Amino acid sequence: MYSLRFLVCALPAVLSVLSASASASTVAAASASAGHSADPASATTATATATSPKRERDVVNTPVPRVQSGRLEITTPRGRFEVPIQVSRDWTRPQDDVTRAVVVIPGWPRRDLRSGEHAAALAGAAAQGVIVITPQFLTAKDITAHQLPDDVLRWRENDWPKGRLSGDIASVSSFQIVDAIFAKLANRAIFPKLDTVVLAGHSAGGQFVQRYAAISQGDAGLANARIHVKYVVANPASYLYFTSDRPDSDGAFTPFNSKSCPAFDHWNYGLQDGVPPYDSRSASAGELTARYLQRDIVYLLGAADTDAAADGLDRSCAAEAQGPTRYARGLAFDAYVHLLDPNTKQHVVEAPGIAHSSYRMFSSACGLAVLFGKAGCDAGL
Repeated sequence: MYSLRFLVCALPAVLSVLSASASASTVAAASASAGHSADPASATTATATATSPKRERDVVNTPVPRVQSGRLEITTPRGRFEVPIQVSRDWTRPQDDVTRAVVVIPGWPRRDLRSGEHAAALAGAAAQGVIVITPQFLTAKDITAHQLPDDVLRWRENDWPKGRLSGDIASVSSFQIVDAIFAKLANRAIFPKLDTVVLAGHSAGGQFVQRYAAISQGDAGLANARIHVKYVVANPASYLYFTSDRPDSDGAFTPFNSKSCPAFDHWNYGLQDGVPPYDSRSASAGELTARYLQRDIVYLLGAADTDAAADGLDRSCAAEAQGPTRYARGLAFDAYVHLLDPNTKQHVVEAPGIAHSSYRMFSSACGLAVLFGKAGCDAGL
């Protein structure tokens, strides 16, 4: 049996939640209170009404106030399509001094679009040779609100973090967007000195990154170019497990009783059913597990992300089977991967005193360390 420190470290469930303020609010403020630190540049002023968004779900279902100005072209059998994207440098021309690329996947509300660039600014000299890239996964409501053309891809609100297909004629997995970004970064004519790519995501973005690392082979081009890929999984609400084992009440991993939760091992929690039709190259669960354990993955956890009643926290039975809070689930999954392979180099890095905020997590001392290699994190990186 493998003893879990998350049962010791995790704080008790919060018994009550403060009522929503009746004062004026904005969509950006609602997103920030949900833990995703809305992009300051997208904040707008609005008069509070009885229907003003309060919960994270309400924010998710509201059109984004801002769409990224750049476009990433995606070629499919149905034609060419585009995804909004922000790139901190001109990647159509040679970038001879770039040694590191940081690709940031936003959270569920699709609004935290500058957390990577904000962190890079704080990293100072450590980010001198860095390009920061942030794609934006839009929904049909976003497309309508901003009157975007039909060739801009869109997903259902719950689908893009899970790698599912877009809801348009292209039928593109959201994971293919990262594949396309990786393909551009592998171009040695543009990035002759690039040696490291970091794929990072917070919350739903963290779920995206962890699942991508589990089933993707989109990093093959980077490997061929001898470019190292590092995955940073920050404060996701759940993890993809490779077996039926889950942490039990005694702090050990045992096969989970599916009678209490029949979908506990379905995608997005396991590999038994519903894996998105993303990659035609089939691989067994054993092959996926072995490949995953070889990846360079850091689980960046906010040590204060311990609210069992947090807004936006996945409280389905499949998620609850992994632990009571995001912090507990992260510690449990770290224990799980070391049970699968005691020699794996994957590890947890904690951000003390930080709860659920992409801006605060990535800008913390340990966030700057895992994203940019900046010294100052006490976790021994």
